[in-house]
Amino acid sequence: MSFSIKQVLDVARRECGLLVHNPMYLFCMVVFPVIVTLFFTSLMSQGQPTDMPVGIVDLDNTSATRAMIRKLDAFQTTKVVAYYDNVAEARNAVQQNKIYAFLYIPKGTTADLQSFRQPKISFYYSYTSLTVGALLFKDLKTISTLGSAAVGSSVLTAKGATSAQVMSFLQPITIDLHTINNPSINYSIYLSTMLVPGCLMLFMLLITPYSVGTELKFGRSRDWLVAAGNNMLAGVIGKMLPQFLVFLTMVYVYMYYVFGVLNFPHPGGIGIMLLLGLLMVTSAQGLGLFMASIVPSLRMSMSMCSLWAVLSFSFVGTAFPVSAMDPVLQGIAQLFPLRHYYMIYQLGIFNGYPLYYMWVHILALVLFSVLPLLSLGRLKRQMLNYEYLP
Repeated sequence: MSFSIKQVLDVARRECGLLVHNPMYLFCMVVFPVIVTLFFTSLMSQGQPTDMPVGIVDLDNTSATRAMIRKLDAFQTTKVVAYYDNVAEARNAVQQNKIYAFLYIPKGTTADLQSFRQPKISFYYSYTSLTVGALLFKDLKTISTLGSAAVGSSVLTAKGATSAQVMSFLQPITIDLHTINNPSINYSIYLSTMLVPGCLMLFMLLITPYSVGTELKFGRSRDWLVAAGNNMLAGVIGKMLPQFLVFLTMVYVYMYYVFGVLNFPHPGGIGIMLLLGLLMVTSAQGLGLFMASIVPSLRMSMSMCSLWAVLSFSFVGTAFPVSAMDPVLQGIAQLFPLRHYYMIYQLGIFNGYPLYYMWVHILALVLFSVLPLLSLGRLKRQMLNYEYLP
């Protein structure tokens, strides 16, 4: 289906007029993306949660257990905010969200440690929030290990062991941990780079069927075709072009902010960023336009797109790896553009792999982009014959 540049520009000029006079476009294409970017990046500006409230049930109350509690309180992630007389009170505090975890030290712990009777100390933590639960588990486990090590060190020293002998006994294997491309373990690098693009794609998926559906709702569909010279391909390209330019600008602004201003790691370089931003916008618009042509109802097409966008957060693979999902769910995950976006980001930008490592995901986004070509005829018939029902 051939078309002329003039037809595309005529439709694009018409679309610019619609964008300017409808504040919905301004908010969904500019204002909300800026708010979402600033919100998520500032929400995790510390890199990871800090000073999360923890309680203590210390029935031993010796200098050794008090020193252990002071060390726990000194951790960046943990803040001791309350002491409880028994486990029941501490458990109620966790259930009421006053604290996220508590450490239980039974009576006689220090005496048992000094006599090598292996006392048991317990820690309880809430996993309602996965990140909070994992971080507090790490701190509580560390302080439990350090507490026993401190007592063991003092006992061995009293028996005449040297510092080297004490360390070799308490820690026979030393772990040298290196976090690739994120040595500070900044959770914002992992999450903001998925949440913000996911929200941007949500706006793209909503605005695309909205712009098509309003043509039917307000009886402008034939005017759209007249401006396109009765050429549906020219009409679609011209209509999507202004939105594409605005969304692409916002995506590149987001990338400049997180990689240029906030200095998120990006060994892959600028080239892969520009390519990924381009594919991100075209794939979201392509999927949104395809759904709008399949379901001409404004409400239904926007509902389908919003459902698809929201589900993509579960299938992207950050909270739960796709490789560990059921095989059927692994296949379904490939139907979401955000999944392929995140894989290209991980491989190309975050780890700096060459493009041939991610060609499957690039091809998938290209296919999403050209998906509307399969339904142009259907879309044209809808613009000519569909009767909008309020």
